[in-house]
Amino acid sequence: MSLDHRPRADEVADADAHSLQARWRSVVHRITAWALWQHPMARVAAVLCSAALFGLVVSVPLDLQSQWLFSAGSFAAALLLGRTPGRLSTLAMIVLSITASTRYIYWRLTDTVGFENLLDAFFGFGLVMAELYAFLVLLIGYFQTAWPLQRRPVPLPADSSLWPSVDVFIPSYNEPLDVVKQTVFSAMSMDWPADRLHVYVLDDGRRADFRDFCAGAGVGYLVRDNNHHAKAGNINAALAVTHSEYVAIFDCDHIPTRSFLQVCMGWFFKDEKLAMLQTPHVFFSPDPFERNLDTFHAMPNEGELFYGIVQDGNDLWNAAFFCGSCAIIKRGPLLEVGGIAVETVTEDAHTALKLARRGYGTAYLEVPQAAGLATESLSGHVGQRIRWARGMAQIARVDNPLFGPGLGLGQRLCYLNAMLHFFYGLPRLVFLTAPLAYLLFGAQVFQATALMITAYALPHLAHASTTNSRIQGRFRYSFWNEVYESVLAWYIMRPVIVAFINPRLGKFNVTAKGGVIEKAYFDWTMARPYVVLLAINLVGFMVGIARMFSATDEAMTTLVINMVWTTYNVILLGASVAVASETRQIRSTPRVAASLPAVIRLDSGHTLVCRTEDFSQHGLGLVVPPGTQIPVGSTLSVSLSRADEEGVFPAVVTFCGPGRLGLRFDQLSLPQQAELAAMTFARADAWVSTWGTGQRDRPLASLKGVLAIGVHGIGLLASHTFQSLRQRRAASPVPADDPAP
Repeated sequence: MSLDHRPRADEVADADAHSLQARWRSVVHRITAWALWQHPMARVAAVLCSAALFGLVVSVPLDLQSQWLFSAGSFAAALLLGRTPGRLSTLAMIVLSITASTRYIYWRLTDTVGFENLLDAFFGFGLVMAELYAFLVLLIGYFQTAWPLQRRPVPLPADSSLWPSVDVFIPSYNEPLDVVKQTVFSAMSMDWPADRLHVYVLDDGRRADFRDFCAGAGVGYLVRDNNHHAKAGNINAALAVTHSEYVAIFDCDHIPTRSFLQVCMGWFFKDEKLAMLQTPHVFFSPDPFERNLDTFHAMPNEGELFYGIVQDGNDLWNAAFFCGSCAIIKRGPLLEVGGIAVETVTEDAHTALKLARRGYGTAYLEVPQAAGLATESLSGHVGQRIRWARGMAQIARVDNPLFGPGLGLGQRLCYLNAMLHFFYGLPRLVFLTAPLAYLLFGAQVFQATALMITAYALPHLAHASTTNSRIQGRFRYSFWNEVYESVLAWYIMRPVIVAFINPRLGKFNVTAKGGVIEKAYFDWTMARPYVVLLAINLVGFMVGIARMFSATDEAMTTLVINMVWTTYNVILLGASVAVASETRQIRSTPRVAASLPAVIRLDSGHTLVCRTEDFSQHGLGLVVPPGTQIPVGSTLSVSLSRADEEGVFPAVVTFCGPGRLGLRFDQLSLPQQAELAAMTFARADAWVSTWGTGQRDRPLASLKGVLAIGVHGIGLLASHTFQSLRQRRAASPVPADDPAP
């Protein structure tokens, strides 16, 4: 073999991995093929033996050394499995994690809660309840995500005359027309028979410019004489005056690709009981976490875990959620359940629950076919999450999935976990303050030695971290979930509790999109809870240092463990503070990175072949040959190609630098705007190539990233505090009797 044809190291590794996976499957298939397993009694016996063995492993008491040896052995097995491909290895890691966590919880409840006074009991039982909540969410989370269905598109009938009619609903209330235009143009360009595609803007703002735009673009414009039930009421009003067999719904900032219907509709032909199909929500602008922490496209965002793993896991149990946008719903079943649900402010998930209770199927297709704008500011992001949390608490009260008819066990658990997730506010605040009970008040929240606590708690946390990294690695990095929860915990805690007690309280709030942040600033209002918690934790840490000088050997170990925990909380709170430092966002229409063929035609008649670097609805960034010089302000035309189609657009040069050119489109007509959308945002491959293709999670690297962000946040807080004090001092009036400086 020549040197040029030697296999690369990564090719050899991939070949070895596939070979190992094939051997695993061969062994499993041989075992499961035994005739013995076909006998019902053998299966019952296997289940009973497994349960007995699990109970023994969980409950057997061990001394400190034995517990450490057991933990080290099981974690070594988990690390080995983590390097082995295949779902069987993932399931084995889940079993090991559940065993370690259940053993910890069993020990926690049986050996560590013998509190001797009210102070210890108050803090101790509070921590136990938070841990039980986290344990329950962990277990149901494994159930949800252990075996994603990974549904793929189904071809439509070759005869397009069999394709059904579709109404496309684009509800809007107070969003700018520029934001809505792109969604309308892209919806119009979807590849579907024109006589069976009907696009409607549902304008709850009843605006004249929207009406005129729809008339000029040739799409439907629907209004009503009230705003009852917000978005849900808006859609229901449109259902009453439209008639297509299916309804595709897009938030007004979610721009569909031209292939959306052809990719998604095939499943309705294959499954007659299917009532709803949801696709991922993808965003081409950074959310506040990504923008303020500078992690856009460097790591998965907050929502990707849900659309990358959780929804795919729900789909296995026929429990995929309707998420309000980027979805298709069959009109008949939707009308049968009374239209979009209006009893709660999370009308989308509640509608899917109602459909499931009637025996209809819901599906999730993990193929990005639309993209939208993320929330611009932290306050807007928090407001959106508050609405989601409040709505899930309302569903838990008015239509709890654990009760009532029509649902299977898997469906009940998937919906239950979605609701439980939004109750994390109080437990997260407990974890952020728990070590302070000992450091500040001397409360013994664990009635056990520090070393024994570590021997049981550390395996529980380590297994959960490595197993979730294995399952979620494409769509969520380790430790970042705790940053997200720390930022939101204070704000969602009260609305969730209030909504659970009284579901009628609270109202629908619209999430603003398409705005700008003209000047960087520190949002002191949003940061106040994190600053207070950070200050308290720093005080607790200082108290711990002072107590070290007089601590006994046993107390010293307890102090160190609590101070390490406090240090971690300080880092999380520092990262939360960093999110509140808003950076500038001067473009109301963000640019989307894309490399597309383009040709520039100058007024002189010369042409220049180049490629796009990015695009927006208002302009293009181009990569041009070195040495290209076109004066700023020059007018030209730029053509973009898609397959055998070409669009030509007038533009003005706004920037010319080495190898780069910036253009602003010049007074495009409505047909030209629609054509531009078809060439850019509506491309069939616009969002697929970047979905879940980033580097997989590396827990230690993720921890390092969180630490860096936390330290950076503390530095930002110190800087903003100093600036604020200096500005106040400069603004304070000088007393009249003071001598002039």
